[in-house]
Amino acid sequence: MTPFPLTTLPPLENGDRLTRREFERRYAAMPRVTKAELIEGTVYMASPLHAKAHGKPHAQVVGWLIAYEAATPGVEALDNATVGLDTDNEPQPDALLRIETGGQSTISEEDYVEGAPELIVEIAASSASLDLNQKLQVYRRNGVREYLVWRTYDGAIDWFRWEDGQYVPLNVDGDGIVRSLVFPGLWLDKDALLAGDLARVLAILQQGIATSEHQTFIEQLSRTKIQ
Repeated sequence: MTPFPLTTLPPLENGDRLTRREFERRYAAMPRVTKAELIEGTVYMASPLHAKAHGKPHAQVVGWLIAYEAATPGVEALDNATVGLDTDNEPQPDALLRIETGGQSTISEEDYVEGAPELIVEIAASSASLDLNQKLQVYRRNGVREYLVWRTYDGAIDWFRWEDGQYVPLNVDGDGIVRSLVFPGLWLDKDALLAGDLARVLAILQQGIATSEHQTFIEQLSRTKIQ
């Protein structure tokens, strides 16, 4: 039997305990693997994803964020981008929204996100998932300002904001809308999204985009960009 050459890297396996550097080396050597994450020094690799339980809600959330990006120069929506947070954590969230200039994160020379994006979104199976346990603590500790989790099996959406080192829920206003505090104008009708009414989701977003707060935010982003 021919032994493996010394230059061969072991493949990533669920449960591997690795440094971030070693995780990146092995991940880069496995181009057919499309999603692997390092959470608290442990490797997690995605199982096959269901169409209605993950693929559809994922697409709807990305569409909502892209519509906001299109109306808000200076912010960037990303889908399944690797995010380097600290020495033990390199997640690959389902979606994120970041401030491009003057925000908490940057894009590295290797084209990865470095630092905590302002908003991270995960599509989760249930409240028992990794997204609402270990990942929530990692995102909180690293200062992700807002964290949205869509629990597709539970039929619920949790949207948290960072306050004094803790995550607290963003409240639904009297009109049934949740409004981001970090991204003015990023409004969400949770009931409409859960019902699959994307037309209403986007209509409510357009109402947020039409506010004076959103216009002021655009002006702030523009001033930061020219400095």
